[in-house]
Amino acid sequence: MLARSFAGFSVIVLDIEGTVCPITFVHEVLFPYALRALPQYLDLHWHDSAFAQYRDAFPEEYRNDRLALESHVRDLVAADIKAPYLKALQGLLWQAGYDSGELKAPVFPDVALFISEAHSAGKKVMIYSSGSVPAQKLFFAHTTAQPSDLSQFITGWFDTVNAGPKTEASSYAAILSTHPDIEPSRWLFLSDNLNEVNAALAAGMCSLPVSRPGNAPLPPENSLSGMAIPDFSPESETKIQKSLATLTTGRD
Repeated sequence: MLARSFAGFSVIVLDIEGTVCPITFVHEVLFPYALRALPQYLDLHWHDSAFAQYRDAFPEEYRNDRLALESHVRDLVAADIKAPYLKALQGLLWQAGYDSGELKAPVFPDVALFISEAHSAGKKVMIYSSGSVPAQKLFFAHTTAQPSDLSQFITGWFDTVNAGPKTEASSYAAILSTHPDIEPSRWLFLSDNLNEVNAALAAGMCSLPVSRPGNAPLPPENSLSGMAIPDFSPESETKIQKSLATLTTGRD
């Protein structure tokens, strides 16, 4: 059963890392997997026409040098630089891992029911992540939940390419523009990142922070920290309701 507090929203937009899955999954599982798979993939597919679009998206100095491209990828990952061309390549590498069953996305226990119940209630469930849209679709199609394919319940996918940087209000305005018939106040964005929450609020969306196990503590001096919800379950109804009421009061 969907928590009653979500009834007033027509669209629910979810972040991924630290919001629907442990924050460690990307850095401790996905990134290392892609780096392990990269050398062999480049050896086998460097000259493939299907790989050309991924290779040619890299800066010119790396496009024609296999070793330089691999080194550049490792540098980007080490510096946690979310370049769109890197995200696209990582998604390509993860595809094989998900297809083989070696990779499964570990969503929190409340997530699958929340997404399916929101969908059943007629709400649009959308994803906005710094990971590429293809990588997002892979993630939600291969989860540890039952059913494992949650992508069937999701109607919109946004990343830094088709929406923009996650800490800029203009990105959320771009997402809002995809459904101009729905008032911004009927959109809810949930994320573990306070800067993203602030950007969504600035665009007119409702937004709350999420505090999941393993996430870094939210700064106590930030007023949004006290509105953080622990999960999306009906058992957290009181906290969700209180946080939404505080948010609404603060915006009046």
